[in-house]
Amino acid sequence: MTWTRVCATGDVDEGEAFRVETDPPIAVFRVEDEFFAIDDTCSHGQSSLADGYIDGCEVECAWHFGKFDIRTGRAVCFPASVDLRTHAVRVEGSDILVDTPDALLAGNLSNSSHSCGAISESKEK
Repeated sequence: MTWTRVCATGDVDEGEAFRVETDPPIAVFRVEDEFFAIDDTCSHGQSSLADGYIDGCEVECAWHFGKFDIRTGRAVCFPASVDLRTHAVRVEGSDILVDTPDALLAGNLSNSSHSCGAISESKEK
C-alpha cells in the first residue's frame, strides 16, 4: 500500500466528491468536514459515484439509484448489491492522501467527530 496525494482539501467541497483517475478510479468524499474514499465505480451499473447524489453518509448512483455508505462502501439500496472497497484517508496540511494499493497506481493518476464517524479513514491533524 502507498500513501498518495490525490488532491487538496479545497478541491472537495462539503457534500461533494472528487474523482481520482486511478485504475480503477477512486472517489474522495467530504462529509461534515471529514474525508472518505471508496472505489468510484458503481458495482451495479458502472457509473461514476463521484457524479452521484450525496445525502448524509450515502451516495446514490446517478444511473439506477443504487446507494452506498460512503464510510464503509456497503451497498445499502437495490439494485446495488455488491459492496465497494474503501481506502484509508489522511489529511496533511491542505493535502488529501489516500492509501492506495500499488496496483491502482499502475494506471494513470491524474493529480491535479461528526455524525458520519471515521470508519474508513485515519485523519491526522
